[in-house]
Amino acid sequence: MPRAQSATLTEAELRIMNVLWQKGSATVHEVVEALTEKPAPAYNSVLTIIRILEKKGYVRHAKDNDTRAFIYSARVAREDATRSEVSRLVTRFFGNSHELLVLNILEDKGVDVEELDRLRALLNGNKEEGSKNPRGGAQ
Repeated sequence: MPRAQSATLTEAELRIMNVLWQKGSATVHEVVEALTEKPAPAYNSVLTIIRILEKKGYVRHAKDNDTRAFIYSARVAREDATRSEVSRLVTRFFGNSHELLVLNILEDKGVDVEELDRLRALLNGNKEEGSKNPRGGAQ
């Protein structure tokens, strides 16, 4: 019996989605070239994963009239996919408690001073300081 399809992204699917999010759109050949893993996955493997992503609703395709190749692009923004994955994680492992997720992260990894300052700003509602992304730049 075939395995049920997951609504979440597998590691291989995420690698391909990262290429599409970065490039905007690409052919299968361009996706294969952009993947950094060594050895690079085969063309047919990448095509199979892209077709799975289409069935899941993450990817769409259009035909290039000049080359007659299919051009693939993301249907789901990276931010939306991230929120969806976090939501599933919170539901599955933390009983729908975002607090438990945050506490688990803080207990496991700890937080450096800059991260703690940004978290405090967010919690205090300071839009200017809280609007910086986790890497320190403005969003």
